[in-house]
Amino acid sequence: MNEKTSVSSDRRDFWDGRAREFSEHAASTGYPRAFLRILKPRKSWTVLDMACGGGTIAIPLANRVKFITAVDFSMRMLEIVEQRCLAGKITNVKTLQGRWEDDWDDLGIGVHDVAIASRSLLSETAMDSIAKLNRAATKAVYISVAVGSGPFDWRLLEAADRERNTRPDYIFYYNLLYEMGIPANVSFIPESYRNSWESHEEAFEDQLWMFQGMTGEEEEKVRAYLREHLVWVKGHWQLPYSRNYYWAVLYWTKDREIGS
Repeated sequence: MNEKTSVSSDRRDFWDGRAREFSEHAASTGYPRAFLRILKPRKSWTVLDMACGGGTIAIPLANRVKFITAVDFSMRMLEIVEQRCLAGKITNVKTLQGRWEDDWDDLGIGVHDVAIASRSLLSETAMDSIAKLNRAATKAVYISVAVGSGPFDWRLLEAADRERNTRPDYIFYYNLLYEMGIPANVSFIPESYRNSWESHEEAFEDQLWMFQGMTGEEEEKVRAYLREHLVWVKGHWQLPYSRNYYWAVLYWTKDREIGS
């Protein structure tokens, strides 16, 4: 197993383990509704939802389009999509396990009217990923990325002595699209991270997505930070500050090919 495969496997294992909690939180915010307002879906569309997670976009979108192919590298995430489809009597969503770096022809992803990548692009492979999305769509492509540091809590990361590796925000992707010959439109979605928990343990669990590969020492530091800063307010534990941030939705129509 090479290093790239090992890292990908670690990420898959991490998200498999966090799938249920992540999906429930993502579905409970105003983000999906806001994304669909920007998307303005049509009943005739076929849609590719790449790196779909637990169906944050696919599930509320399903009854507004013709068909959705929901792709994710986490089998657990796809199981959650299937469970939500079953519960909602949704029959027009097909799940497919796959990664950005896979050969999409081999996966059988095919061509759709619209391709979506919601909060899933990685800057290191963004150009290849965007090119794949563009080839997979005949009408339009929609991607969403963080503005600034997004939902990360830098106070908490610094308390755990995690190196502050700021990832590129939407300006990086906007400029990359420009370099690729794509004049993108931009809309913004405001969001606030959850700040209310039943217990210290629930608060701790809710931060784990920021700490892939958390060590025992880091866990102690995070727990100590929460013990020091969580306050009891109206029957719930809260941190004494808000985490407000924006997502940028970049989108373009397929009026021309890349670079033309």
